[in-house]
Amino acid sequence: MDDRTDFGVSDPFGETGGRRDLPVITAGFIPLVDCAALVVAAMKGFAEAEGVRVNLVRQTSWASIRDRLAVGQLDAAQMLAPMPIASTLGIGGLRTPMVVPMALGLGGNAITVSPAVWAAMRAEGAEHLAGPAALGAALSRVVRKRRGDPLTFAMVHPFSAHNYELRYFLAAAGIDPDVDVRLIVVPPPYMVEAIESGQIDGFSVGEPWSSLAVEGGAGVLIVPKVEIWRSSPCKVLGLRADYAAAYPARVASLVRALEKAARWADAPENRAELAELLAAPAIVGVAAAVIRRALSGEIVREKGMPATPTPRFLTFHSGAATFPWRSHALWFFSQMVRWSQVSYSAAAEAEAAGVYRPDLFRAALAGTGAVLPNASAKVEGALADATPVGTATGRLDLNPDRFFDGRVFDPDDVAGYLRSFGVDTGPDQSAG
Repeated sequence: MDDRTDFGVSDPFGETGGRRDLPVITAGFIPLVDCAALVVAAMKGFAEAEGVRVNLVRQTSWASIRDRLAVGQLDAAQMLAPMPIASTLGIGGLRTPMVVPMALGLGGNAITVSPAVWAAMRAEGAEHLAGPAALGAALSRVVRKRRGDPLTFAMVHPFSAHNYELRYFLAAAGIDPDVDVRLIVVPPPYMVEAIESGQIDGFSVGEPWSSLAVEGGAGVLIVPKVEIWRSSPCKVLGLRADYAAAYPARVASLVRALEKAARWADAPENRAELAELLAAPAIVGVAAAVIRRALSGEIVREKGMPATPTPRFLTFHSGAATFPWRSHALWFFSQMVRWSQVSYSAAAEAEAAGVYRPDLFRAALAGTGAVLPNASAKVEGALADATPVGTATGRLDLNPDRFFDGRVFDPDDVAGYLRSFGVDTGPDQSAG
């Protein structure tokens, strides 16, 4: 799969026409189910209806997405939710101030292990659907028996929800992700080959790659993201801050188009069409039937097993799934500090929070009838049930968002949250 493919969606309407006089936004994406909003906006006419054209550019690695955006080869991109924060802070690559005017959905990832590791976990008492705590405990016993021969787990990028979810799951089970196992980076489309060849023992990745590993008998899906942190973010719309400042109307048009595309993608009656759209070789390039598993939440954990209903496995729009919560940005920042990617400071905390821009989201959707939360941040992990929140108009229910270990994250006390994990935040412990 080419790492730099510009393919025809620059005129998504082909012979049917299309407004060639409209400004073009070149947007990068990775072949994953959660690229849906960008693809739908470009190919179903939502972007043109808002006065822009979207030229989709497929990539296979997140590093390529980040770097091409940083140097101006891309105007916008589907990005890993923590990546614009890391770029703004100048860690892991070029220091490039970025903004996130909206999210592209919630959920969609899973942790998968090889059949050999699953067999070892089964020998330690693991059972399907036992939940992250019990499965983590079984994996911990497997890891302890392999001292000197650590398991290798892959994730898609150091600054990814996948990395932090995997680390969170392992650490909660008493497995030190930097000592007891080996973590490496593998681009999403290469995960299945890596586990088939025995180069890795497990991975954390977005769909459809876990389901494809299960389909081929190369992997066993043990923990979906939604069981680690319900209603948790994964991908966002990322732009350079200077581009957003230079083209505010263009960015607002893109946000409106993507919000409507996300609403369309979330509708159950559109799943069959969306699966076919994403299955195209130029987009994700796997069977529509496999893609529909993520869209419907009917997840097959092991080859030969019946599908298991997994509510809200992947959400594109409902429950404010497109809203760029600053508390999400701060949770990702807390994980960067927890895992020694950056040092804590009040200044860095403020800079991280400022990457997510609910003000741009609200401004873009003003007058459209979209129902938006009044708040820009919330306590993460506090909702056990669907909960109504304050809005200027209409009713908005947020979906349950509990962490599996019962912890909560207060965005007003990032330093205190870090100290609860034994992280030394130094004398500068408050952004206030």
